[in-house]
Amino acid sequence: MTLDIRKVTAHIGAQVSGVDISEPLDGETVAALREALNVHKALVFDDVHLDDAGQQAFARHFGDLTTAHPTVPAVEGAANVLPVDSEQGSASHWHTDVTFVLNPPQASTLRSITLPPYGGETLITNSAAAYRSLPDPLRHLADTLWAEHTNDYDYAVPAEDIDEKKAAQRAQFTSIKYRTAHPVVRVHPLTGERGLFIGGFAQRIVGLSVTESRTLLDLLQSYVVKPEHILRHRWSPNQLVLFDNRITQHYAVDNYDRQARRLHRVTVAGDIPVGIEGKESYSVEGDASHYTSVAA
Repeated sequence: MTLDIRKVTAHIGAQVSGVDISEPLDGETVAALREALNVHKALVFDDVHLDDAGQQAFARHFGDLTTAHPTVPAVEGAANVLPVDSEQGSASHWHTDVTFVLNPPQASTLRSITLPPYGGETLITNSAAAYRSLPDPLRHLADTLWAEHTNDYDYAVPAEDIDEKKAAQRAQFTSIKYRTAHPVVRVHPLTGERGLFIGGFAQRIVGLSVTESRTLLDLLQSYVVKPEHILRHRWSPNQLVLFDNRITQHYAVDNYDRQARRLHRVTVAGDIPVGIEGKESYSVEGDASHYTSVAA
């Protein structure tokens, strides 16, 4: 097989063909895919024929798997697979997966299962491009900051919209409370790139009030979500998207009139983030050892 990698946008995304990811991959192919992921941040595979076991097998080429989620149940019979289902609501907020734990996943895979007839795109943005686009004074400030990430906040819906079902889902999501301090500027362990490591779970800048933190986080986030930095992925049947969770954020667009939409997610265990001065993230509250190992 000859791997064909075609760039999709200037800053993020590539279409990959010439490889059957339902089969075991040799070391050379895995290395080429890893390099493509380093460069393009998100890789799209069309016409894949995978079940849950096959998706897990593909993701394992890049490292040990996490379980589905620290607090949310997995697909029955597949402990490493998280159902991303419209029946459970839509993750319509910019975020990097599971940054409220000490070592969030290094990479995520999403596979299309059930798609609405229109809408339901996934937006993925390059946080390294966002960092590079910061004005010098703001970049120097960001280099010095740390942010506390947590799962214990109302990120999904306003309080007045929470019914009994949503209240139960929120209680499950926060059944173990996590708080972790991460550098606002994270150094990618493979490429050395600096990226803004914030997103929806980042709720407070260490040393600042909640109000001051929100103002500063919103300012930095405005560079992350510039349209030029974003891949807008329109799902098709039998697709898989692999993205680098260390240097991207993503957003599920809720524009499909509550019709059925289901993806399956499998994530690869990550390392502990490191800032530009070499200091590692640290846990404030919550043990995630049942969820993920720490990648070397």
